[in-house]
Amino acid sequence: MSVPKIIIHADVLLDHLRPHEQRKPSVLRVAMGKFFCYTTVFQAIELFSVAKDPEEIQLLDDSMSAMKILGLNPKNAKVYGSLLSARGKKNPLEILTAGLCLESRLPILTARRTMRNIPGVVVVPPALVRSHNSGHEILRALTKAKV
Repeated sequence: MSVPKIIIHADVLLDHLRPHEQRKPSVLRVAMGKFFCYTTVFQAIELFSVAKDPEEIQLLDDSMSAMKILGLNPKNAKVYGSLLSARGKKNPLEILTAGLCLESRLPILTARRTMRNIPGVVVVPPALVRSHNSGHEILRALTKAKV
């Protein structure tokens, strides 16, 4: 069986950079043991915009080097345009990230509730990553919850 894939949102990457109890690894570290992890160019933009110093920039570089970074594909400009036009007060980076989730047909690991309100985006809450043994179990649990 192949390893399932997931997109990692900026909030999960930021949490990973904060100090954790030695007995409790970050959600990102746990997810990397259960999924093949991606992030998006929009998460990179968001993270580098809040980095305070060269040390934080290096930590971000190191964290993101362990995953593939997804970017825009111009053939789906219509999808992104329709998402942006219907966004209301939602953050444009969130909408573009949602577009990449839809385009790649991958779920996103995030605690941000805003992603849950975008039709078609499959959101994996961090608690599921900790409470299930494998990525396949997590995705099955989400599928059962939607039925």
